[in-house]
Amino acid sequence: MSRPRIMVINPNSNRVVTAGIAEALKPLMFEDGPEIVCETLAEGPYGVESQADVDGVAMPLRQFVASDHSSAAFVIACYSDPGLHVCREATTRPVLGIAECGVLTALTRAETFGVIAIAQRSIRRHLRYLRQMGLMDRLAGERPLDMSVAETASGEGTLARMISVGRALKEEDGAGAIVMGCAGMARHRKMLEEALGIPAIDPTQAAVTMALGAVRFA
Repeated sequence: MSRPRIMVINPNSNRVVTAGIAEALKPLMFEDGPEIVCETLAEGPYGVESQADVDGVAMPLRQFVASDHSSAAFVIACYSDPGLHVCREATTRPVLGIAECGVLTALTRAETFGVIAIAQRSIRRHLRYLRQMGLMDRLAGERPLDMSVAETASGEGTLARMISVGRALKEEDGAGAIVMGCAGMARHRKMLEEALGIPAIDPTQAAVTMALGAVRFA
């Protein structure tokens, strides 16, 4: 009997980001557990960094999900959760967005959470989503790295900048946990948590963990 598969989709076309996601998910891969496969959306922009990017990948993501008849669950690995609802319309199998899962995981670890965004222009989009989720009263703050998705995935100074922003969220805004607001930050989670001394949530790990539960107990 074949193992169930969890399909993790990177909606941007940057394969370095996909490789970083796959590396971050290795601790969740175990011999008799579901298979975890990471794929890159070839039609996506190099980084999902604007509302136009978010809207533009929605239908390609839906087509990806609708054409995959083998995977037991899907994870959309972008912090804007692009196409989440149209993808859910395309299948009866679970479709998880990393922003939704990352924030919900943070709420199990602390009373308040902060978000590290890639750029200032991302914050308005994220806040709109949190208002829709009814969670603004638990948000301590959100601050930007002022970097691109590609830079967060492969830039030399990414971790140092994340620690600086995370420290401001903790010490100035009162965040009890940090959510990393971009899938490209995945490789820095453990070092960020050690530097800050509070939980740091990689939302892709959070979403795949939830998908593992949904698949194993379906």
